[in-house]
Amino acid sequence: MGVRDRLVQEKNVWLCTVRADGSPHVTPVWFVFLRGSWWIGTDAGAVKVRNIERFSRVSLALEDGRLPVVAEGEAVLHRGLFPAEIRDAFTVKYGGWDVSAPYTPGVDRVLLEVPVRRWLLAGRAQ
Repeated sequence: MGVRDRLVQEKNVWLCTVRADGSPHVTPVWFVFLRGSWWIGTDAGAVKVRNIERFSRVSLALEDGRLPVVAEGEAVLHRGLFPAEIRDAFTVKYGGWDVSAPYTPGVDRVLLEVPVRRWLLAGRAQ
């Protein structure tokens, strides 16, 4: 299976952000990959959001370590903006799930966009 197929089919990616003390924060997240960017929906109060507000550089890695797919980029936070194309892609990929719907009562959802600055595929930077 090629990288493009994996970006469509795989359900989880590991997102690594940097805490205020400089230590890594790694968490699995649902995603879609469109227009050269990773898109991730999350609660506005999540640790990953606070980390990105301070330091926007992130890494993402698909789960299969035998055939590594790692990307690096700078996350852009979108508040109150869930383009139809992105919402629809999440709905299709995750069986009707609405990425913009509140997960925690009273907490807004945000959309993270991570344009790829560099790919690390099978141990090689590209």
